[in-house]
Amino acid sequence: MAKTQLGARVDEEVAELARRRAADRNLSLGDYLAQLVMEDASGIREHAMAAAARFIEDHGAVFDEAEEAQQAGPGTRAA
Repeated sequence: MAKTQLGARVDEEVAELARRRAADRNLSLGDYLAQLVMEDASGIREHAMAAAARFIEDHGAVFDEAEEAQQAGPGTRAA
């Protein structure tokens, strides 16, 4: 597939974050951005975010209890 060069202006903070996230995934910045666009266009990101929201809704209380027990100190455990 032929490649096209794009240009965009973003805040330096956003640019640095994009560079770090690309590096975390062992991708070039261009490949990382292309992957994000493809995921967005295909709906994968939307489905993943919806699944994450359902998981938190269904199981969030367990994590809340564990965090509360951890903050309560030694000898306290979450159910």
